[in-house]
Amino acid sequence: MSWRATVLTIFPEMLPGPLAFSVAGRALRAGLWDLETVDIRGFARDKHRSVDDSPFGGGPGMIMRPDVLDAAIAGADGTGALIHLSPRGQPLDQERVRAFAAMPGVTLICSRFEGIDERLLEARAVDEVSLGDFVLSGGELPALVLIEAVSRHLPGFLGKTESLEDKKGSYQVYTRPAVYETKIGGKKIKWTVPKALLSGDHKLIQQWRGGKSS
Repeated sequence: MSWRATVLTIFPEMLPGPLAFSVAGRALRAGLWDLETVDIRGFARDKHRSVDDSPFGGGPGMIMRPDVLDAAIAGADGTGALIHLSPRGQPLDQERVRAFAAMPGVTLICSRFEGIDERLLEARAVDEVSLGDFVLSGGELPALVLIEAVSRHLPGFLGKTESLEDKKGSYQVYTRPAVYETKIGGKKIKWTVPKALLSGDHKLIQQWRGGKSS
């Protein structure tokens, strides 16, 4: 059974988005992972398909209703961890990515407006995950990032030409030509590759990369 991402959102048309391309899209089409989108509005209880209401105690914005979202969670065929993408959550790192990849899948709640009624988060023991200390309009973009990060760890996802590097981009990289000349601001500049990378000495290369890692 393939790893599955179940995404609860009021904008299901935003997915798979960029995940339909490159290696992620190839793996999706090959059945290495699966995507299910759930339209939260489909569980609304009025003719306007309302999913939000004004906050008790006053304040700006609207809050996602616990009854509608709870019905969406119950109606989804989700699996694995139940996750809310939120700036107040625990940071997403490689350790958590590997943990999610070891599960049968994840169920992601993409909130909008000012957030979700706290009772729903507590009752469902929702795990809150953050991509950083900043605010976006919704959880769809963070959901795409989480799925992309996790899917790279799935068996068969990466081919021989791709690299599963836990700290991708942690050291400087170079390619051909070994010597490159250009002009910047009218000044001629020659760029060369570090000698260690041209040496053919694998031990020296690893030492150089270790010294350049961030």
